[in-house]
Order: sequence, then structure tokens, then C-alpha cells
Amino acid sequence: MPGILLGDVFPNFEAETTIGKIKFHDFLGNSWGILFSHPRDFTPVCTTELACAAKISDEFKKRHVKMIALSIDSVADHLAWSKDVMAFNSESAGSPLPFPIIADDKRELSVQLGMLDPDELDKDGMPLTARCVFVIGPDKKMKLSILYPATTGRNFDELLRVIDSLQLTALKKVATPVDWKAKIRDRTDMKQFSSPKDCGMFFPKSRDRFENLMEDGNKDNFLLRLFGFFCGV
Repeated sequence: MPGILLGDVFPNFEAETTIGKIKFHDFLGNSWGILFSHPRDFTPVCTTELACAAKISDEFKKRHVKMIALSIDSVADHLAWSKDVMAFNSESAGSPLPFPIIADDKRELSVQLGMLDPDELDKDGMPLTARCVFVIGPDKKMKLSILYPATTGRNFDELLRVIDSLQLTALKKVATPVDWKAKIRDRTDMKQFSSPKDCGMFFPKSRDRFENLMEDGNKDNFLLRLFGFFCGV
């Protein structure tokens, strides 16, 4: 199935959306972007997902990330369903969804991006869109892709976490470890390790522990050698 890879320039497609016709790169401007698809409007899981996305949209805005959704439904269906989504969040009547939705009713974009789920079919036997996530950088290159089956809703807190990591590692020569989260008070207030030696300076006991293990005859252990690299040994 067609698709794109990490580091590829994301297609500059044209599409009809709930805010009119867009050209994707123009829509993004110089911002980061997140494009997420859902199988169908007016369905329970999709409603909870977009309601969550709407509720935390300010968090994406803080990170200069433009949001846009997609499914195979029409613009008219998207607009009608948006009211249900906002009602789910107990928003006042008439409150607009804080991001547009692409109408890919001909499935052309879904095929181009590899977003269709062959196991989830509509009443006509046509495949529905899976729950895809694409994060695009200001350089218009794809930085992250995640593909969930239609049966599994996404965790938007996790998407914010990976965006924090992507934005940090785009600026600094660092890697974020397991379960890493940016500080709540100040997302940029953290020690940056620009080299393995820096890491060893901040964690001297780890360095000592590594050297003791190596003296015990573990010099060929790959994991230990990797540990040593991060301790600056």
C-alpha cells in the first residue's frame, strides 16, 4: 500500500475541508503539524477522540502545532458531526471545532498516504480509514507516524509527549529516554546532555558502576558497552 517514510517531504496535497479548500503546505506555514485520521463520523470512539483533541487543542497551540483531522466522510457530515463532538465536551451551542477536518470521500488521499484499514469495511464493502497519526516538521518532512487499527482509540497525552521529544531533539543533540516527559512548569527547563561525557559528569556513580562491571570480565557484553557510551566511558 502506498505511503511515506520518516524524513520524506510530506505531500503538498489539496483537499476540501471544513474551512474550505486548502493546500497542505500553505495550511502549515512555518508551524509543526499533526494530521490524524479516523474511520467514520458519528461513531462513538471517533467522537471521544476528536472531543479529546478539541479539549487539549491549546496544548498543541502552545507547541506551535497545527492540527487537522481526516476521514472519508463529506464536508457536510463533518460540520454536522462537529456539533456532536463539541456537545460531548459540554461546550456551548455553536462553539466551533478548533481544527479543520479533511473530506476524503473519494479515498484518494487515504490511498496515497497508506491510511486505509483493509479489515474495517463500510456497508458497501469499501475500506475505512485507520487511526493514523502523522507529525510534520516546519521543514515539511515527516517526523513521526503511528498507525492504530480502527478498533483502538489513541492516547493524545502520548502524542503531546512525543511532540515534546521531537521538538527538543530537533534543537539539541539529545535522545529522550523511556517515559520521558518535559517539565510541566517550564518545558525548556531541563539539563541537556550534549555528549556522553556530559552524561557521565551528571551521573558519576553510573560511570563507576560501569567500570566495576567491566573489570569483572564483561567487556564483550553489548548492553554494557552501550551503557558505557552513555556514561562517557
